[in-house]
Amino acid sequence: MSENESLARRFEEHRSHLRAVAYRMLGSLGESDDAVQEAWLRLSRSDVTAIQNLGGWLTTVVGRICLDMLRSRTTRREEPLHDQAGQVRLPDPIISSPV
Repeated sequence: MSENESLARRFEEHRSHLRAVAYRMLGSLGESDDAVQEAWLRLSRSDVTAIQNLGGWLTTVVGRICLDMLRSRTTRREEPLHDQAGQVRLPDPIISSPV
């Protein structure tokens, strides 16, 4: 197994947690996936040997990415909670199969 494949496997172990963190912050599944993907890109460009706690590092990175995304909403003067009709937009629902 190559080093990149090993890193991808380790990242995938944290993906569901990272997506949940991003969803709680952003309220959108699409934006959450974008934030997690950006975290992967940052990880793949980083010196992984210097990271002692991968889960903590990734959670911090996703949190910062989400904060940047939220800031850019206000910079672009978006109304993140209201649609054009003035109705409150609810977060995307998470639908899971019955257990």
